[in-house]
Amino acid sequence: MSTTIQRFGVAKRYSDLVVHNGTAHLVEVAADETQDFRGQVTQCLAQIEKTLSHCGSDKSHLLQVQIFVKHLTDVPVLNELWEAWLPEGKAPSRACLQANMVLEEYLVEFIVTAAAN
Repeated sequence: MSTTIQRFGVAKRYSDLVVHNGTAHLVEVAADETQDFRGQVTQCLAQIEKTLSHCGSDKSHLLQVQIFVKHLTDVPVLNELWEAWLPEGKAPSRACLQANMVLEEYLVEFIVTAAAN
């Protein structure tokens, strides 16, 4: 078992990406939180792809995704964008929950686990 842990984008409170034992862990919120729900989801999905590329992974290697939404009424938009974004036959396990966000402007947050190279 490997004890090597790689951290990317390290800040005082979090890392953008943590890789251990072939598994990538990341969290994404929209970089531009002034956008509407559709815009924030679109940003997060693009950010997930970019972040996974740092460890030789991509969206076809997703294992589990937890999605937190501020308003349950936005879930149909989330599902539309999510289904268009995912590669056919590569859906991870997924949970979608309603949550209060740390910042009022955040409308969605993704917690992602993926296989890494």
